[in-house]
Amino acid sequence: MAKSDSFLSATSSLAAIVLAGGLSSRLGTDKAFLVLDGQTLLERTASILSGVTQAVLIVTSQKGRKRIEESRLEFGQMTSLVTDLYPGKGSLGGIYSGLAMSPAFYNLVVACDMPFLNQRLLAYMVKQAPGSDVVIPRLGNVLEPLHAIYSKNCLGPMKGLLDSDNLKIIDLFPQVRVRYIEEGEIEPMDPHKLSFFNINNASDLVRATELGASQEAD
Repeated sequence: MAKSDSFLSATSSLAAIVLAGGLSSRLGTDKAFLVLDGQTLLERTASILSGVTQAVLIVTSQKGRKRIEESRLEFGQMTSLVTDLYPGKGSLGGIYSGLAMSPAFYNLVVACDMPFLNQRLLAYMVKQAPGSDVVIPRLGNVLEPLHAIYSKNCLGPMKGLLDSDNLKIIDLFPQVRVRYIEEGEIEPMDPHKLSFFNINNASDLVRATELGASQEAD
């Protein structure tokens, strides 16, 4: 069982934030509780992140928090639940909530529906964080804001966006220092870019199951 917000009195230089407050409207069920290889996506994500950082924060809605607390999901001792401070404000609100409650200055943020996170790539991104406020992969012209590192320096600009009801994460970037991770940096660690595969519908879940089986075979 995840610990409560009181756990967050600890300090560290890096924490991980898992966004688990989405509506999952296209899938018709809560993605966090979908099972892949015997684990829910939420458990799987938290487990992968625990190999990069000890502190993992799961940001969810009030309803989602209750369901997680009542479930028998298994998390590490350094995993905590955080209730969204800006309900209904999308991913930007979730990132802000995690940053505000995090004990760490730098925070690795991912969505809970990304089952093939790559620890080598994540560790590489962490090494690029000093001197930047955001570290984010860029695949061609596509940014991956839900597979990125954010510092607490982002809190002020994020609050300004939220208070003006601007939920576009990309509008944060001109206000802070950004380190873009280009495709050429990613490919040696994740040539197929599976880190950025996420589950939005039933066919994605089938594909994830196939990919998981293929990885086990390798």
